[in-house]
Amino acid sequence: MNKYFMSVIILSLMMVFSATFINAQTNERQNTVRVGGEGIVNVEPDLVTVRFGVVTRDDDPVKARQLNEEAAANAMNAVRELGVDERKIKVTVLQLNELREYDRERRRQVPAGYEATRQVVVELDELDKLPPLIARVTQHGANRLSGIAYDISNRNEVRNDALRKAVQNAREKALIMTDALDASLGKVIHISEEQFDFPRPVPVRAMMMEAADAAPDMGTPDAYAAGEIEVRARVQILFQLE
Repeated sequence: MNKYFMSVIILSLMMVFSATFINAQTNERQNTVRVGGEGIVNVEPDLVTVRFGVVTRDDDPVKARQLNEEAAANAMNAVRELGVDERKIKVTVLQLNELREYDRERRRQVPAGYEATRQVVVELDELDKLPPLIARVTQHGANRLSGIAYDISNRNEVRNDALRKAVQNAREKALIMTDALDASLGKVIHISEEQFDFPRPVPVRAMMMEAADAAPDMGTPDAYAAGEIEVRARVQILFQLE
């Protein structure tokens, strides 16, 4: 048998094998059901990040900077007095900008002093400290509440819980459909995670405030109710029918 005939035989066998494999796959797909499942887990946040703005102004840029350093130091000391870990307190680099305002008489923008700005960022794992923290900091140097963001520490645990619920949801759907068709649900052929939504920490709208005016209301716990974070997982599962 020469090489030419040997090649023809091998090629023929490969074609037969491929056709058989494709046919088997087609039959398998014809006796399957594909369903999607969704799992939702609602959890209360146990972490919060607070951003305070320290803004000072003066005609002299050096004075504006000095005032800002003093205010930022006072704000940080107020945080430390609540027993917050030093590693959870951060201060951003100071920004110094020249202010300008419109002069109607001269009909043009004119210098209006300087503004120094920096942020104090505090991370808390004790949410009951949030109201007194904001009240104290706004009374001791900070004059802007830039934002509050909630989060959760056990992300992996919550993710796994949502995935389990998504798989259970998909199986329940498949059982309902097969029962309606007098069929039986077989083994799982394929499963995949389609989507996982872990929302960013819930933001609270940034607000401007004067410390003296805002302080009386800043310690009210209800003002910082975080609510719950909703975590969603979605899966696709292909079952064989029996």
